[in-house]
Amino acid sequence: MKVLFIGGTGLISTEVTRLLLSRGHSVTLLNRGSNREFEELGAEYLIADIRDTAAVKSAVSGRQFDSIVNWIAYEPADVIRDFELFNGLTGQYVFISSASAYQKPLSHYIITESTPLINPYWEYSRKKADCERVLFERHITDGFPVTVVRPSHTYGNEKVIVPLSGAKSNWTYLQRMLDGKPTVVPGDGNSLWVVTHNTDFAVGFAGLLGNHRSIGHAFHITSDEAMTWNQIIQIQADILGADPNIVHIPSDYISTVLPELRGPLLGDKSESVVFDNTKIKSFVPEFICRTPFSEGARKSIEKLLSNPELQTVDEEYNQKIDKLINGYRKALNI
Repeated sequence: MKVLFIGGTGLISTEVTRLLLSRGHSVTLLNRGSNREFEELGAEYLIADIRDTAAVKSAVSGRQFDSIVNWIAYEPADVIRDFELFNGLTGQYVFISSASAYQKPLSHYIITESTPLINPYWEYSRKKADCERVLFERHITDGFPVTVVRPSHTYGNEKVIVPLSGAKSNWTYLQRMLDGKPTVVPGDGNSLWVVTHNTDFAVGFAGLLGNHRSIGHAFHITSDEAMTWNQIIQIQADILGADPNIVHIPSDYISTVLPELRGPLLGDKSESVVFDNTKIKSFVPEFICRTPFSEGARKSIEKLLSNPELQTVDEEYNQKIDKLINGYRKALNI
């Protein structure tokens, strides 16, 4: 199978690339060439910026691919451009959407692929949903062979799970625990959340590539392991041998003090999510999530602990969290 990845250097895409190459597939990555970690494993690199349509046309001229995946399309203009570039060059175009596009708040606690795509809180999610609508219209009117994949919160390598994201919040959140500083968990910490290891996601995703039954369909690919945020943070603290010192703060308050978190919180992490993965399992029978969070988190944290260069503390993020906690405690007179 011949696969073209647009981008392909992220947390999820690199693991998919690794799996496909191990299975003997031909993988070509089209990006700006800053990362060539898979060249020695047989991956081909085409150096071009996807926004430069002339350069992309030249790079793919005369080629045909079984599947083309764009890992870095975020708004309708991106997928309209891809339709014009790749229609007729591939038997399948895969758009990476987001499970955050699902309805907020949910009308039913179990999310299936037919759950409406309505997120009034996060523009990122709305744009992903708009991309889906454009692509399915092209599928109906022009026969464009689209498959949509909606990842949820996926982790692995040195990435851990934190409820309040920041530029370098990954290690900073853990360092706060190690230093005995309070860590923020939105709400009461009892909303359910699902996290998926990137190696498990890769199995489900790889099984959709070249799978003609998946054309015209949307899939989410997630673990069946649902945990509360309190459990997620406690597991990571236990691995560190630290006290998480959790401070529960309402998501509305956090979003008021730190408005940049409104979308990721009110439009995603503050909601309970439980996914029904029946559809992906029926299309890809080999898809089984084999990495429990306790094991995956340990691998990520051990990698961070053994690589000091990854232990970057974001002082600006730290100051914001301290300000958030102090302001909330002052408001409550505690």
